[in-house]
Amino acid sequence: MAIEASFVIQREDFPLNAVFEQMTDARIELDRVVPTGRSIIPYFWISGDDTDKLTTDLSDDIGVEKVEVIDRVEKQMFVRIDWNLDSDNILTAIVNTDIVLVSGIGNDKQWTFDVRASEQQDLSDFQTYCRDNDIPIELTELHAISSLRSAREYDLTDGQRKALVMAYSMGYFDSPRDATQDDLADELGISRQAVSSRLQRGMRRLVASTLVTHEA
Repeated sequence: MAIEASFVIQREDFPLNAVFEQMTDARIELDRVVPTGRSIIPYFWISGDDTDKLTTDLSDDIGVEKVEVIDRVEKQMFVRIDWNLDSDNILTAIVNTDIVLVSGIGNDKQWTFDVRASEQQDLSDFQTYCRDNDIPIELTELHAISSLRSAREYDLTDGQRKALVMAYSMGYFDSPRDATQDDLADELGISRQAVSSRLQRGMRRLVASTLVTHEA
């Protein structure tokens, strides 16, 4: 049975620590999963009040080989990262085991990674790799991925699904609302603009998949 798990590591135990030393309010989010060997997780969004203060020379961080700023959007930077996988960290654990990285979000305290495994043994192998190589991960959640299948039926991305489920659970859709987009942003560890985009795109896809019919 396929399963999904969430792991937490302290921000000092993952490359890009220098970002948080320069910007304590920074949030870093994986933009896209590209499971192609050493090109794992090449793209990230870095959000903060003043991203202009962030230098792009992060090569002193163990595990980082090169960082390139692709674009800037308001208070966000879209960057490409070339990793140096010579030192063991959670990235090498992902590359060397049969799990798939679903999402990754970092703040000045910790990183949270969601991973997916085709079977329990794959997840166990990942945990064993981390333990044998002194990679300090903490398992925080484990569940079957049946709910993710439902999301894919409506063509939702994982980020859109999480934003919509969080909005529902926190009362964002209630009248009057019990939560704001800023509240959702704090819970998800992303910017308010990213929350707004995910909710808008997610709702559009849900409507298109459930209420709109297309004549042949």
